Amino acid sequence: MLVDCGEGAQLSLRRARLKFSRVSHIFISHLHGDHMLGLPGLLSTLSMHDLGGTVHVHIFEEGARLMREILSVICHGDNLNVEFDVIPAGGGVVYEDKSLTVTAFPLYHRVPCVGFVFREKEKQRHLRGDMVEFLKIPVSLLPDIKAGADFVKADGTVVPNERLTTAASHVGSYAYCSDTMFNPAVAEAVKGVDVLYHEATYAHDKTQNAATYGHSTAAQAAEIARLAGVKTLLIGHYSKRYEDTSILLNDAKEIFPNTIAVNEGDVISLV
Repeated sequence: MLVDCGEGAQLSLRRARLKFSRVSHIFISHLHGDHMLGLPGLLSTLSMHDLGGTVHVHIFEEGARLMREILSVICHGDNLNVEFDVIPAGGGVVYEDKSLTVTAFPLYHRVPCVGFVFREKEKQRHLRGDMVEFLKIPVSLLPDIKAGADFVKADGTVVPNERLTTAASHVGSYAYCSDTMFNPAVAEAVKGVDVLYHEATYAHDKTQNAATYGHSTAAQAAEIARLAGVKTLLIGHYSKRYEDTSILLNDAKEIFPNTIAVNEGDVISLV
């Protein structure tokens, strides 16, 4: 899953040694060039590689119309099926499978913009193999027990689920906030996630610039993380005026100590 697709997307994928064939869903937060101008090139490359299959592009209706026109000119043949899944204006669930839900929520930029929350669904508890063997539990009952059911023995004795299983694995969550002004509603949308990426374009002394251009300071990103009760904050999208981003990291850490200033090529664990 790829979130936003700027001009350097293909180069970044190659540098990270990621297979293009693994890209199946692309989520576009808004229609500014640094977030979507790499999309035509990437889709063109995918279509030329005879990879087959389908790539889902989650994008606003205006962007879908534009991309269809561009692809009609630069992509020919049927090597790749591109499905445009239009993001509702007010956000909502934009992707779901048996283990994951992706939800879009409004951000506050100069153009319509959304962030995305990736949440794993609740996982089943782990069976205790020793108890299963000791009680001779039928295989047909194991799915219900993993889902939380007790086991009733032939004599009517109830063995509680807590003796048959151990706690389910941690359910991970990640939120992505691309371009946005400070707004407490963002904190509510990303409440409790494990890892939050939030733009931090300016240092604290440029708060007015942030408001003017629809962006956030590092301190404002940290305040969102604090209000949302997240575990880890990642900041990025730095203004080119900062050759040294330590000023942004320091601003954020004063409010939210567990902050990481990310750079191109970083790999961050979500658990």
